[in-house]
Amino acid sequence: MGPELQAHVAFHLTGKRMGAGLQAAEGLRPGLLARFADLTKLRHDFPLVLVAGVDESCIQSLSTLVNRILQVIAPRGIAGEATRQHVLRLERELRTLAANGETGLLSRLWDQAAKRIGAADDPALAGSISRALAALAFDGEVVDCTHGLPSRLVTLAWKTLQQRKAERRALELQRFSLRLSDILRADFVRSRAGTSAERLQASVGTGMEDAFDFQAMSGTLAQVSGKDPLPDSRRRRVQQALSLLVARQPGTQAVAAGPDDLDSLVFANCRDALAAFRDRLPKIIELVKAMVIAELEIEGRYVEATHDPFFADFDESSVSARDLNLFPDYLVCIGSESLHSPENAGLMEILASEMPIKVVVEVSDVLEEPALRAHLGPVTTAAQLGRMAMGLGSAYVLQSCSSHLYQARSRILAGLVYAGPALLSVFSGSARGTGLLPPYLLAAAAMESRAFPAFTYDPAAGPDWVARFSLDGNPQPEADWPVHEFSYEDEAHQRATEQLAFTFIDFVACDPRHAGHFALVPRAEWNGSMVPVGSSLISDSPPGVGKIPYLQMVDGDYVLQRALADEKLLSAAHRCREMWHSLQELGGVRGSLAQPVTPAAPAVMAAAAPAASAALPVVEDPEPGQRSDDPHIDTPRCTTCNECTNLNNRMFAYDANKQAYIADINAGTYRELVEAAETCQVAIIHPGKPRNPDEPGIAELMKRAEPFL
Repeated sequence: MGPELQAHVAFHLTGKRMGAGLQAAEGLRPGLLARFADLTKLRHDFPLVLVAGVDESCIQSLSTLVNRILQVIAPRGIAGEATRQHVLRLERELRTLAANGETGLLSRLWDQAAKRIGAADDPALAGSISRALAALAFDGEVVDCTHGLPSRLVTLAWKTLQQRKAERRALELQRFSLRLSDILRADFVRSRAGTSAERLQASVGTGMEDAFDFQAMSGTLAQVSGKDPLPDSRRRRVQQALSLLVARQPGTQAVAAGPDDLDSLVFANCRDALAAFRDRLPKIIELVKAMVIAELEIEGRYVEATHDPFFADFDESSVSARDLNLFPDYLVCIGSESLHSPENAGLMEILASEMPIKVVVEVSDVLEEPALRAHLGPVTTAAQLGRMAMGLGSAYVLQSCSSHLYQARSRILAGLVYAGPALLSVFSGSARGTGLLPPYLLAAAAMESRAFPAFTYDPAAGPDWVARFSLDGNPQPEADWPVHEFSYEDEAHQRATEQLAFTFIDFVACDPRHAGHFALVPRAEWNGSMVPVGSSLISDSPPGVGKIPYLQMVDGDYVLQRALADEKLLSAAHRCREMWHSLQELGGVRGSLAQPVTPAAPAVMAAAAPAASAALPVVEDPEPGQRSDDPHIDTPRCTTCNECTNLNNRMFAYDANKQAYIADINAGTYRELVEAAETCQVAIIHPGKPRNPDEPGIAELMKRAEPFL
């Protein structure tokens, strides 16, 4: 074993760099993240547009809005290509504004972006932008993926849902009040006072007094009317219930239905939320009691012998989560750094109860601080909160990353309408330890690497874990680690491609606090004893005698580097994988006796993949006027018309979102590429330059391909 290999082995075993060869791995990022240097050039879910609504429409993706607009205003085929390019150019400028911290209504930022790209000096561009704005179906606040996004987004959705709940409750209270009033009114009409001559004359009005003998009429009605009026006990019970229902109309403290009241139900810690709930609980109990009595009286089912003792002891234990769900929920927004503070000591009490309190936890850090542990732990205690909450059994639990809040919007709303407590634990991609990565990319990497996987636990979804637990939202959930295609230029300046897994080690490599677990190897020392970390994490066995795991990384000049990973980091990745396995078992992906499932076809992290189909953003916008010699498809704009796949289903295929990409360029001819471009309804297929210059009719085909390059 040579001295260089000895130094490599020593570093892997001890984490200490010996000799002059190994260097500190600083200023690097994982190779699979190399092409995401500028998120403004990528079509992905962000920025979002937050609008008024009570369903998923309250959370919109700018890219999705633009796609819908283009379907309306841009003619199919080449005729609409100029309009599409104009609007996509505006969309990119909108993303740039959001990335630079600009916020406000989409319509305002729309005008600002139009000015920045020179629409005033280009009539064609101005016309496209004007038509697009006229077709805009939604206007709302534009927000990017920032550290405070989870609380901001959930608060908006929560307020919208509470207002709708208040409207339903107001109608219910009104219905009870009217029906109880009818009972009392009918009783009065049958009473002596209700059938008196004076009452009858007053009911007829003026002008008809001489046509009736009200005294005789009163005597007749007195004989035929019910001789048994409401018992005094029932009349008092109905009157008391009616009085309380009227007094508890929307806008009172017990109901808190108005927008101003809703602000008083949003808290920065669990202690204050618990205190507010307990303070309002007696009035809620009183109102629930009145509503139950009202329903029994309206339906004629109140039996004093049975119900009087029950309502005499009506207290907190008599009110269920279903009853509490009639009233406003409470919202708590906290950061993970305050989880262990006295103000949040009641979190588990909330989640183990039936209290209508929804808690948003913005997890600011996934990895333990190196100084806090003698060895690297997989994730922080805060990152385990979702798993712990599931064990309580009664709370709705959603764990996700801020990069995936748009994709998780239906599950967020489900948690907010759940009749009971809910925990929404979201890794916010905070600035702690991120290096140069933006929050979106760091959050996406946390999910991709299984360091902070997405899952949902809904106690109301069914009787068992199979129905209640879901791993929806994770990339390639059947695999240990998501696998992607990694392309680079080799030493001979040729394009090289290999399949790389994005692992827990890749995520740790994004955090400069843990740079000590890596050692950069000079290119001259690269040798056959080095193996990719992905292959080292496939099984529990060591990589082999003399085999040292390394990570493909790139520096600031996008030069490919290899960084060795030490044994502590590899052990932490194995523990992370085991934690992922336990979630797979809960989600039905992996059985206790089943073999690991190998994905049929790994998702490709390339320009052919759709926006928001994998954890990491993957689709690049073409530069205005830029042409590529390589054939490609603008996948996010695909309308699933089947034209290309019917032409050649080996060359063209659909991804998980049913949008087309070039699956195998060698599975067809250049003629088929050109014909597919000509028949594409939205002109998103670009044939590029022919790979075989000797193909028959190539000159004619290149001329036909010119409009689509």
